[in-house]
Order: sequence, then C-alpha cells, then structure tokens
Amino acid sequence: MAEKSNTNKSILGVFSLAMINVAAIMSLKNLPMMADYGLALIFFISFAAIAFFVPTALISAELATGWPGTIEPGGVYLWVKEGFGARLGFLAVWLQWVEDVVWFPTILSFAAATFAYVINPALADNKVYMVSVILVTLWGATLANFRGMRLSSVISSIGSIAGTIVPGTLIIILGLIWVIEGGQSQIDFSVKKLIPNLTDIRQLILLSGMFLSFTGMEMSAVHAQEVKNPQRDYPKAIFLSTFIILLLCIAGSLSIAIVVPQKNISLVAGVMEAFELFFSAHNMKWIVPWIAILTAGGGVAMLSTWIVGPTKGLLATSKDGSIPPFFQRTNRYGMPTNILLVQAGIVSLFSLVFLLMPTVSSSFWILTVLTAQVYLIMYILMFISAIKLKYSQPDTPRSYKVPGGIMGMWLIGGTGTISSLFAIFMGFWPPKQIDTIQELVFYELFLFLGIAVLCLPPFVLYALRKTEWAKDVKKQE
Repeated sequence: MAEKSNTNKSILGVFSLAMINVAAIMSLKNLPMMADYGLALIFFISFAAIAFFVPTALISAELATGWPGTIEPGGVYLWVKEGFGARLGFLAVWLQWVEDVVWFPTILSFAAATFAYVINPALADNKVYMVSVILVTLWGATLANFRGMRLSSVISSIGSIAGTIVPGTLIIILGLIWVIEGGQSQIDFSVKKLIPNLTDIRQLILLSGMFLSFTGMEMSAVHAQEVKNPQRDYPKAIFLSTFIILLLCIAGSLSIAIVVPQKNISLVAGVMEAFELFFSAHNMKWIVPWIAILTAGGGVAMLSTWIVGPTKGLLATSKDGSIPPFFQRTNRYGMPTNILLVQAGIVSLFSLVFLLMPTVSSSFWILTVLTAQVYLIMYILMFISAIKLKYSQPDTPRSYKVPGGIMGMWLIGGTGTISSLFAIFMGFWPPKQIDTIQELVFYELFLFLGIAVLCLPPFVLYALRKTEWAKDVKKQE
C-alpha cells in the first residue's frame, strides 16, 4: 500500500513497486516455451534472472533516478542520448517501439489459440484461423484506443486480473493437485535433470525467448524516484518482484510440463492443453471454454496495455524533431492516431508469417526470436550508456546507485551486455520444427533482414530531419 511523505506526495512502498513489476512482466504466454525445457527450466529461468533480469532492473533504476526526464522525454531515449548522443538515443526508443510491433502477433496468436478452445481446439493449428483472428483483434484494439487511455486502462485492469492472475493461479493449483493425487508426470523429477546438457545446442536455443520473458523492467524503473528510500527499498522491491515472478514462472511452467508430453507442447496453445488435461481427469472438461475466454481476454488486455505505451514514447521524441509531422498528429483524445495506424499496418504484415512457416508454433517462435533480438539491442545500448555515464557524468545526482560504484556498474552492466549478445546469437539457431533447407534459408534470412530493416529507419529519419519538425510540435502544444 502506498505510503505518504511529509509533503503529501504519494510514495510507493516496497510491495507496491514489486507488484508494478510483476504486472508489467508476468505473462501466461511465456509458460509453454519455458515448459519445453522440462525440469531444466528451473536452471534456465534462474540463469536468465541473474544474467539479465536483475542487471536490467538495477541499471534502469539508477538511470531513472539520475535522468528522470522531467524537462525532456525520459526513459531509454534520454539515457542513451546522454551517453552517446541523440542519434543513438532515437535508435534506442525506436527499437523499444518496433520490438512491440513484432511482438504483437505473438500475443495475439496466444489469444487466438486460446480462444480456439471455445470453438474447436483443432483451430489452434489452423494458420488461416490464426491470421484472421489476429487481424480482426488487432484492428479492433487499435480503433478502440483512438478513444483515449480511459477505455484502454479499463480493459487492461479487468483483463489482467481475470485473464492472467486467475488462470495463472489456477494452473499452479491444478498442477499441485495432480502431483498430490499421484497423476502420471511427463517429466523426470530426479536431481540430475535439474542441470541441462550445456554441450547440446538444442538446450540453449530457447534462451532468446527466455530473456524476452523478463523484459520490460525499464518501464517500471521510472517509479524508482517515488520510493521513500530508493537506495534501500528499490533493491528490496526488485528482489521481491524477481522472487514472485520466478515462482509463478517456474510453478506455472512445471504444471504444464508435468501433464503435457514435451514433444506435444504447443508454444501458442500449451496453457490450454494443460487445462484440458487437468479438467478432463476430473470429468470437468465443460470448464475449459470458460477458462479459454478468460485467458484469451488476458491476452487482449495485455495488447491493449502495450498498443499505446510505446507509441507515446516514440511521440515524445517529436519534441526534438526526430519524427516527421505526419507521425506527430494526435486526435482530440491526445492519441497518436497516425502512429497507431502505421503500427497496425506493420503488425498486419508480420502476422502473415503464420502463413509462410511450416507450423503455428514455428511462426510463433521466429517472431519471438526477432522481437527478442531487436529488444536486446536496445538493452545493450542501455547497459553501455549506464557504464559511460559513470565516467562522463559522475556528479549527476542519483537517488539510487548500482552497488559497488564503477566496478559494480562494470560487473552488472557487463553481465547484461554479454548475456544479451549471447541470447541474440543463439536466436539464429533454428528450432526443431525447421527440418528442410528451404525452411532454414527462410528462417535465417527473415531474422537477418528483419533486424536490418527494423534498425535502419531511425538512421534515415534522423538524417532527413528538419528544424521545422520540432516547430510543428510546439505549434500543436
């Protein structure tokens, strides 16, 4: 519960900040991907948390309290701009926006595959059905957000509780009941299975998706300055939220892994596969469609949350004249309509990947990998900017500082950078579903060209920018 300071300013407590982190990061969509590891998921989730999640949280907290963006656009744009100039700052915020554009088809495919259990579970593997639902939901959510943040926030609040927290808690409880009642487990719980075979490249290829499951902490880091004692309480909130997220991820993923055979786990429908098996064992299969409606609603709510946020970040760069007037236009509700329309158009194109890949799961995976690779480039810029700012602006007040001074920053920032580079590299290794030369060529070209095409526009826009672009914003204000 939020506390009150002496100045009547709302101050976040440790638990409140931890819950903000949990809400921003935790998603049922990620559980089937983690479940594919079997018992070794505990090792990989812990590795991702130590090597990426915690460094991201601590560094973004220092940057957020040192450069909160009270005068100009904040977040990664300001942080990287302060470290390496406006060009790379624009690249960073662009990547933060465009990774969501690639990510949207994955959350929409999760919602579509989940909703298939209301109609016919076989539709979860039907490419035409998936693309149709993705496009209808995408454009519906985009147009709904034209009405402003009030409607979007209502959808997000109701959907996150009913569609994520309730089903997430339920699947963990059902997993526990399954084990207690002696149900057959699809994974070996022996200690030796906790440590994966790290010489097997197939054991490492899911790391890109695993890292993506723990992104987003830089968004909540803006609240670090609202903590009463940031140096003491922010790390507590980080480690509390880390513990909660790890617990939910591990318990939820294991619930899927124990009941769904590893070879049959669908990356998009794995959650519902588990629910169907759990309830069928108790002759309660009639509940499955209702759970599907709630869970699909949670996916749509997450989309509604993210469909506007990144566009607002991109719009903020217009104060520096980084984007053309066309993208600066807003409607009477303050929504960046042109950016939203362009965003929906790009997402629609990426959604067609579901028609080109051999299976729905492989389509889900290739989009997940591209999302992770683009997003991790942004994180690398953030990590090295934090290191640079330790030297270039050592006297800038920071109410929270990464422990250990410069050496601590090198250790934590270096760990985050190296692990991000490793995850990007591992993403180019094809999954088991890719078994022909043609599919392999498409997979590699899609990723290489995708990264190049997505990273190029900010450099072009920055090179073409004009002074009057910034003037147009001032006129609108």
